[in-house]
Amino acid sequence: QVQLVESGGGLVQPGGSLRLSCAASGRIWRINVMGWYRQVPEKERELVASVSFDNVTSYEDSVKGRFTISRDNAKNTVYLQMNSLKPEDTAVYFCNADIRRGKYIAAREYWGQGTQVTVSS
Repeated sequence: QVQLVESGGGLVQPGGSLRLSCAASGRIWRINVMGWYRQVPEKERELVASVSFDNVTSYEDSVKGRFTISRDNAKNTVYLQMNSLKPEDTAVYFCNADIRRGKYIAAREYWGQGTQVTVSS
């Protein structure tokens, strides 16, 4: 079984910073793309940032220049450094990973449980 466990959410004032972490554990042969999504009530989950196995990154327009995604393949961990946070960044943030459990096993998508980020004064 594979699990994704997130940490690092919380309450921060506007302009502040937070760093989210997500560690994958279990039977893992290779992790392809890793990403962070966020969701607010009554809206669809949206992709915030993603990073490929070879560190090609992509960002949603509203977070460009403020958020940085990175990964440590040795630790099967992905990070999201969030700076200059705004109230509109408030959401539940979910970690996502495309994981192969073996050389001859097709990849499938896994999700973390979500971590709340609240930006408020």
